[in-house]
Amino acid sequence: MTEYTEEERRILAYLHDSASRGEQYVRSKTIADAIGLTAKQVGSRLPNLAEKSDEVDIEKWGRARSTTWRVSRSTA
Repeated sequence: MTEYTEEERRILAYLHDSASRGEQYVRSKTIADAIGLTAKQVGSRLPNLAEKSDEVDIEKWGRARSTTWRVSRSTA
């Protein structure tokens, strides 16, 4: 079982809820505003969560002014 920090658990809970409504595109700032962290705190954890999360698929999608992440239910 993968160990997560408290911040990672909060981020994953938000992403899991988002993915339950289907594929979503989110930015770190949107997640941060919803769960009470900074965009930098969220953005620095998402690449690591993309590697180790079995609950949701997290993919770096696009980069304009800030990175957009595609989040969907895990197919594993």
